[in-house]
Amino acid sequence: MTGGVLGGPSIPATEHAIQIVEAGRVVHNRDKAVPQPGPYQILLRMEACGLCFSDTKLLHAFTKHPRKGPVLSGLDVAVLAEIPSYTPGPMFTVPGHEAVGRIVAVGDKVSRHRIGERCLVQTDYRHLLTAGANAAFGYNFEGGLQQYVLLDERMIIERETDERFLIPVGEEPSASAVALLEPWACVEASYVYQERPGPLSGGRMLIVADKGRSINSLAAVLRAARPAQMTAVLADATQQRALEASGFAATDVADLAAVAGAAFDDIIYFGADAGTIEALQDNLAFAGLINVVTGGRTVDRSVAVDVGRVHYDLTRWTGTLGNSAPDGYADLPADGEVRSSDHMAVIGAAGPMGLMHVVRAASASLENLSITSIDIDDARLGHLERATRPIAQSRGVELHVVNSLTTEVAPGFSYIALMVPAPALVGQAVALAGRGCRINIFAGFASGTRAAVDLNQYLERRCYFLGTSGSVIPDMKAVLRKLESGALDTNISLDAVTGFEGVADALAAIEGRTAAGKIMVYPSLPDLGLVRLSELGERFPTVAAALDEGRWTKAAEEELLRVAGRLEKSV
Repeated sequence: MTGGVLGGPSIPATEHAIQIVEAGRVVHNRDKAVPQPGPYQILLRMEACGLCFSDTKLLHAFTKHPRKGPVLSGLDVAVLAEIPSYTPGPMFTVPGHEAVGRIVAVGDKVSRHRIGERCLVQTDYRHLLTAGANAAFGYNFEGGLQQYVLLDERMIIERETDERFLIPVGEEPSASAVALLEPWACVEASYVYQERPGPLSGGRMLIVADKGRSINSLAAVLRAARPAQMTAVLADATQQRALEASGFAATDVADLAAVAGAAFDDIIYFGADAGTIEALQDNLAFAGLINVVTGGRTVDRSVAVDVGRVHYDLTRWTGTLGNSAPDGYADLPADGEVRSSDHMAVIGAAGPMGLMHVVRAASASLENLSITSIDIDDARLGHLERATRPIAQSRGVELHVVNSLTTEVAPGFSYIALMVPAPALVGQAVALAGRGCRINIFAGFASGTRAAVDLNQYLERRCYFLGTSGSVIPDMKAVLRKLESGALDTNISLDAVTGFEGVADALAAIEGRTAAGKIMVYPSLPDLGLVRLSELGERFPTVAAALDEGRWTKAAEEELLRVAGRLEKSV
């Protein structure tokens, strides 16, 4: 493909942009230079970009955020140096990862993208690793809160699948509906992610046993999934003989200090000491699994579980109160899906992401499903109920809306989705769990955040912590199909609209949890302040008239762009 520029209005030399310039400081830059695409580069004119709680985490952490670090692998240093939108470390960056835009210019060596395409932006560059995570659009690469954004084709093709990170979309959906696909895809990912059914064949395994504990059941585990490497910290000769009798060789070490800093795909602990369990979790590799076999003993106190790693590193916890290691793997789920007859609780349901979880579950047409939506704000709960009850009623789903400050919530849930990044709520989720409860830790706890968990209760009730971060291309496409088919209106989650002038207020509303839904930024309206949909009747009556029973629509979006754009031109 030869390079070129989209016909129509010329690309300006400068643009409006939101930039994070240091921890805690965000500015509206009215004179940011628009980069000219190099040979392999693509320039998008942004149509809309949603705001996310993750943007507030980047704002406060800035250089300490794991996705703001430099790319260490996956792309040559020379290539990175050619990308002006690559902004690692202390460099100013443009946030915003819920984005839709149109390609308006391409370099002459661009081969997979064409001028004029309207694209949903997949933002999670899992093939480009940083020291603590991976690269991402809106973090160490500039994001969508600007009028034009530059991408390099060499970094936005997934090597394993040859899929594009710029996903083409049609003209029918509103820009807001397309931008909102990114958070909806994150919700989708948390349910469809394929869980590991047991130990990893060919992986690295650590066996730890307290004195006097039998490890005879280990042989059955090893026959089912042979590790490539096995390390053992054993307490007595009987355990050593049992391991030898299993026919599997292990590297014996004296104590846990000898494996400090080592990472294992599987850890099996025959014991019940809380301190040992807490230390062992630090040895879990990415997507590692720990199996705690207590042997009928009681874990002596609450265990400080690193719930940030459950979310970001996909670490998993299982075990048994009995003596058999295979029993710890017996009930591992295949995925994080809600099931027919589940009694589901969504904690923090009245926030933007909680609403999405309730809508997804209620829309799934599952038999005998009940959903209890839990929050502490009556106004936001009212908004949630108005949005979700018609869906629940149409699908035969039993919906309860509960303010936990005024109404006691009874335990016994078989599925719990946690939206609020408060460590104490993880322990409370376990207390509310029934047998076989899947606990979806959707809240974005930072890695290293530990929550006190009653592991005896967790194991006795056969609970299972789930957690994912971001989404992958198939998740985006799955939700896009729902949008295009009419099965899902992502705009149901929208609460307010703004231009760049309202971004600071919008981020404060998101952090303060006063927003009842998502907030959409329109880059072509840089001087528009924050406007909640409920305020449109007073501010923009013709826009309010285009709503559908209070819900944002494509017609409302078009009218806002017309009237607010006209006001901006007159200033």
